[in-house]
Amino acid sequence: MLSEISNKTLYNVGLSYKKADVATRGNFSISKEDQKRLLETAKRRGIEGIMVLSTCNRTEIFGMSDHPFQLIDLLCKFSKGTVEEFIKVSHINKNSYAVNHLFRIATGLESQILGDYEIVGQLKEAYYQAKELNTLNLYLERIFNLALQASKEVKNTTDLSSGTTTVSYAAIQYIKDNVKDFSSKKIVLYGLGDIGKNTAKNIIQYFDHSSITIVNRTFEKAADFANKHQLRVASYDELKSIIEHIDILIVATSAKQPTITADFIPNNKELLILDLAIPRNVEPVLAERNGITLIDVDVLSKETDKTIENRKLQIPVAEEIIQKYIKELEDWLAFRRLTPALNSLKKSLENIQNEVLEYHQKKYDSFNAEHAEMATNQIVNRITAQFAKHLKEADTDVNKSVLMMQKIFNIQDEKINA
Repeated sequence: MLSEISNKTLYNVGLSYKKADVATRGNFSISKEDQKRLLETAKRRGIEGIMVLSTCNRTEIFGMSDHPFQLIDLLCKFSKGTVEEFIKVSHINKNSYAVNHLFRIATGLESQILGDYEIVGQLKEAYYQAKELNTLNLYLERIFNLALQASKEVKNTTDLSSGTTTVSYAAIQYIKDNVKDFSSKKIVLYGLGDIGKNTAKNIIQYFDHSSITIVNRTFEKAADFANKHQLRVASYDELKSIIEHIDILIVATSAKQPTITADFIPNNKELLILDLAIPRNVEPVLAERNGITLIDVDVLSKETDKTIENRKLQIPVAEEIIQKYIKELEDWLAFRRLTPALNSLKKSLENIQNEVLEYHQKKYDSFNAEHAEMATNQIVNRITAQFAKHLKEADTDVNKSVLMMQKIFNIQDEKINA
């Protein structure tokens, strides 16, 4: 339908984790600065609407152009990728397929982790960047706004994004599900890399801050983080003695060999240990100790596997929501497409109205022009509304109907393009 109201075609060209490996995706990644240059170049080349999205999992361009190669050329010009390489791993979508692909991205259906909504923030950044550089036309802006509305409804009314999908959150979920009175337990988080920080941010939502101690090889890093989040902090040298007095130890270090060895843990100590590292950073022999429960990422991954299976059940619901918003887009496009023709019809009817009123005003001295105009205005509006209703019906051949309308009311060279 988009092609019927614009002399340009909406294309989406891109690549993602589905076909392209990390190295290839890296070749086609576009920096923020180069994204701006790409958009500005597109504008100079006469591309009337364009937006670019580049993340670690995908690079996508949505634009209205004469041919998809115009967009492919821009992608290759502002990345390290080549056209030959792109063709091997790419996808190219046109009009309604491009719209559907965008809606699926926005709702998390195309995310590497099903239902992951990190992409929504990235989409918004891409949208605002294009808006700031004035590379969004009316149609592209409407499409993106509806895609974001669909995304919000899917997130708020389905379970597509619920549950555990990261090892850091899976660790907290395991504690909640398996430790009685978990919020009263004393806990140590050892390691402050990305996983450690994410785990800490999850921990503080469920535990008393005073019961959480942060330990890191670099004390200053641990102290800075602990102060910001009002947590306890201890040095690495204190770790062994602290373990004697805690209930849960989360190990989020990133060493190539165990950082928690058997000699760290007193005999007969009751302790839950969650090892979030790959390779393992807790000596496996500890699992054989009485009182020790050792949980590694393989166990925690079962939490995420269950989540993904549950999320898959939500796909049909999400797709129904997408179709609802695509129907709203189609209705809007239909209105944009028909408005010029209906305006011309109304103008033609008003010309007839004025001719008739003028004739009767001259012929009859007692003619009440004001009342006649009010009555005939209603006739004009009702005829126009009836045509609008007819044109919007699903089984109407719009082009044939408009041509017939042109002939009947002598509307010359009327185009239905918005």
